[in-house]
Amino acid sequence: MQKPHQKPLLPLLLLSPLFLAACAITAPSTQVRDQAASQWYSPLPQTSQTPQTSQLPHQGSVAALSNWWQSLGDPLLVELIASAQAASPTVTAAASRIAQARSVVVTTGAAVAPNLSGVANASRGVSQLNVPLASVGQVGLQASWEIDLWGGNRAAQDAAQARLSGSQAGWHEARVSVAADVANTYLNWRTCELLVNVAKDDVTSRTETSRLTGLLANAGFTAPANASLARASNAQSQSMLTLQRTQCDMQVKVLVALTTLSEPEIRKKLAVSGVFNASAAINNVVIPVLPAQLLAQRPDVFAAQQEVAAASGDVGSAQAAKYPRLGLSGSVGLQGIRSSGVGLNGATWSIGPVSLTLPILDGGRSSAAVDLANANYEAASANYRAKVRGAVREVEETLLSVQSAADRLGDAAIATEGYSAAFVASEARFKSGLGSLSDLEDNRRTALAAKTALLNLERERSAAWVALYRAVGGGWWVVKHRSSHVDI
Repeated sequence: MQKPHQKPLLPLLLLSPLFLAACAITAPSTQVRDQAASQWYSPLPQTSQTPQTSQLPHQGSVAALSNWWQSLGDPLLVELIASAQAASPTVTAAASRIAQARSVVVTTGAAVAPNLSGVANASRGVSQLNVPLASVGQVGLQASWEIDLWGGNRAAQDAAQARLSGSQAGWHEARVSVAADVANTYLNWRTCELLVNVAKDDVTSRTETSRLTGLLANAGFTAPANASLARASNAQSQSMLTLQRTQCDMQVKVLVALTTLSEPEIRKKLAVSGVFNASAAINNVVIPVLPAQLLAQRPDVFAAQQEVAAASGDVGSAQAAKYPRLGLSGSVGLQGIRSSGVGLNGATWSIGPVSLTLPILDGGRSSAAVDLANANYEAASANYRAKVRGAVREVEETLLSVQSAADRLGDAAIATEGYSAAFVASEARFKSGLGSLSDLEDNRRTALAAKTALLNLERERSAAWVALYRAVGGGWWVVKHRSSHVDI
């Protein structure tokens, strides 16, 4: 015969595997959250359940990220970038995703805390036989709380918070992308205008050569074929000028599409902006030796990192759903009863019921949910590793492009100067009657090609510079009193 004092031990023995299982599910979830970033790329900081805006470009400050472009010294570029970011549907969509993620954070946070609601009701009638007509009124508060025994609700809240941080990073990524697109287009337009000036000078020179050659041919001092060659050369330069102007107009229309400003308004702003030497401005911006930690500010890498933490939280939440759920409810209120002129008032309260829900048979649904959460975690981890590798490759490639363009600019400038001097000398000989038109045209084409190549190389360097801005997640700056140190 079983002793009475042994009966309470039976429920504890039955529930002990559940408590041991709870210890088993909380450790892996915590471990993967702590190791999410450091396991594959040690320079990156560890994940957290709070938004880490210090990792984003310029600590996530909108003003600081916008002011970064002021280093070029062109207020119009800063204005166009701000206008494009305000009008961008990509930025707007990213902002809406932040609002959605914030709502999920509030919802998951509410599941952790007790719920409290007010209740008021009134009734009049006969509730039992041989009981006179009565009026009953009641007001009170009802509370319910699902006790988070296994940490499932807390894990879901952590996952929601990580996804909120990731969506905030996505918003910064959209702004960086828009800024880079506008800067590329604007700098292309600036280079295009310089090419137009070169084409205008070429048209002026060829027009004068055609006029002089025509006079010489009419006077019989040169063959008519030379006059035809000069006219053909002049027509070719006019065609090149028209093509170059068309390309500049296309850049203006791209700016219109990016900023949603009207074309007349943009053309007016461009006209009054004055001369801006983009190449010289870029020369004044120091590009330091970028440390590996700089990749941590890339919004896409940061968002992938947060998704690993969120997927880890989903694993903990799914595992906790396999175990019992404990709920507690209670109420407190005031009740009044009035029947046949007699009234009765008083306070009421209750604690309970305490409910314990134990999953027994669910057709494998909970196990499948855990498997799905684990698979999502592995996918998020793989995506994170791929993002880091891609970021390293992208930064290295853009650094090479910037350096290559900078190295070639010196040689291109020397070549342009030399070919220009040769053309000037050839033109002087032709005007004095000592040089041939064919030599003049050969030197002209060579000098024009050298000038065009130099400007296109400057445009290539500016494009690589903007690509580096995008590759490191939104810019950089150097603290001059500390050598080889970069603040992000």
